Amino acid sequence: MLGQMQSQPLLISALIVHAERHHASGEIISRRVEGDIHRSSWGQVARRARQVARAIDATGLPFGSRVATLAWNGYRHLELYFGVSGTGRVLHTLNPRLHPEQLVWIVNHAEDSALCFDMTFLPLVQAVAAKCPTVKHWVALCDADKLPADSGIPGLTSYEAWIGGHSDAAYNWPEFDENSASSMCYTSGTTGNPKAALYSHRSTLLHAYGAALPDALGCSARDSILPVVPMFHVNAWGLPYSAAAVGCKLVFPGPALDGKSVYELIENEKVTMAAGVPTVWQMLLGHMQQNNLRFSTLKRTVIGGSACPPAMINAFNDTYGVEVLHAWGMTEMSPLGTVCTLKNAQTQLPPEEQLKVRLKQGRAVYGVDMKIVDDEGRELPWDGKSFGDLLVRGPWIIASYYKGEGGDPLRYDEHGKGWFPTGDVATIDPDGFMQITDRSKDVIKSGGEWISSIDVENIAMAHPAVAMAACIGMKHPKWDERPIVVVVKKPGASVTREELLAFYEGKTAKWQIPDDVVFVDAIPLGATGKMQKMTLRQQLKDYALPTA
Repeated sequence: MLGQMQSQPLLISALIVHAERHHASGEIISRRVEGDIHRSSWGQVARRARQVARAIDATGLPFGSRVATLAWNGYRHLELYFGVSGTGRVLHTLNPRLHPEQLVWIVNHAEDSALCFDMTFLPLVQAVAAKCPTVKHWVALCDADKLPADSGIPGLTSYEAWIGGHSDAAYNWPEFDENSASSMCYTSGTTGNPKAALYSHRSTLLHAYGAALPDALGCSARDSILPVVPMFHVNAWGLPYSAAAVGCKLVFPGPALDGKSVYELIENEKVTMAAGVPTVWQMLLGHMQQNNLRFSTLKRTVIGGSACPPAMINAFNDTYGVEVLHAWGMTEMSPLGTVCTLKNAQTQLPPEEQLKVRLKQGRAVYGVDMKIVDDEGRELPWDGKSFGDLLVRGPWIIASYYKGEGGDPLRYDEHGKGWFPTGDVATIDPDGFMQITDRSKDVIKSGGEWISSIDVENIAMAHPAVAMAACIGMKHPKWDERPIVVVVKKPGASVTREELLAFYEGKTAKWQIPDDVVFVDAIPLGATGKMQKMTLRQQLKDYALPTA
């Protein structure tokens, strides 16, 4: 027997329609590339999203075409979030921190048809435009009078001119299958090229629901939320969508992510919740400590991307009265998996016992199922001691990568259910709190961004004096981890630390270049000839990263 309820597809366009109808006056604040503060509202974002929709329709791009963005967090980027996906095209957020050659590969692999970019990234776009033949429409996110006279980019138009010729009147947002692709984000490849997670309208809306739950990020119309996490990084952890659903105030920092700028924005715009990686909060806390500052409105901060140091949790909680929500997820998970909100019993614990819980990555948001398994795939107990490979499943977790890259990524249990292997090793305690204990992949996480150890090794191996190279992550006080490369020279060959580091210039993004080179006589190998990085880390346990 079927339920007798109305059937209505879960589409991103419904979010902006809802936000305009119920929260039209809700504020959208953006610090722009131009340096000023721009004030908008959900009503204005909805109207301009309709202009975006009509501008895209006018290009004749087919349903499912990819429209790329290379942009900071701001109101124009937000308009594209809804205007692009709402029409049935796919929003493809590009990471501007990538090396130009990596960017070219991704744009071509995605077959992007249009690319919208902030003027900050004009030099980057100029460097890649000629190598991206699928892109037919180049749009600079600026006013017409800010467009350079001779950009060298064919047909470059300004965003305001592009949408300005179209009406913001009522638009008939198309209805289609909720499983249609809505947006895509490439994740750094640990072996070979990066792969793309292709999110659907359904998965995005369910994620927006789940993220907004009180025991998750707890988003509300009463909040003023500052997503410091970039909109190009897994859709700013889904916050723009949750914000539209609840109608909260959104505050966008643009390119200014230093401690002083972030603090001023928090205070001036009465921010109640902020979200970002530990690196940003370290700069913010440093600025506040140096200037003896306090928060007047901030109640909680979501910290993810890498493990949050105990000192940071203590500083926010004890010194400034701000609750830290430790969170974990992945690009392949849209990204939210767990949030460390305490249960009632844990709020009664002494502070030092509470801290032990808060240091964990937290418990699963409804919609995410997780388990830990041993090497044979047997499920392990939730005792807080047994550790194993962390597997997840749920309606906002990928079933496959775009274009089937890498084959079927799932592991199947005895019931035929597919589980996504996260590449993390974890424990889960009897209350369901998960803690990452190690990474099964040798990928390095620096400032919330992945660095492929294999990519670093491959560049070193291209140097004529290098016989073998192993890249490992070393603890860093600011960036969480930084890569170093351990090198065995070829017999009779000569190369210095400085020469090898200079060899990386122009071959990868600057932040992916290792901090140091350590020369050794041999790199430990296993029986199959694989490098034993665990042994290598143990051998270098007394090594200290260069301070300069």
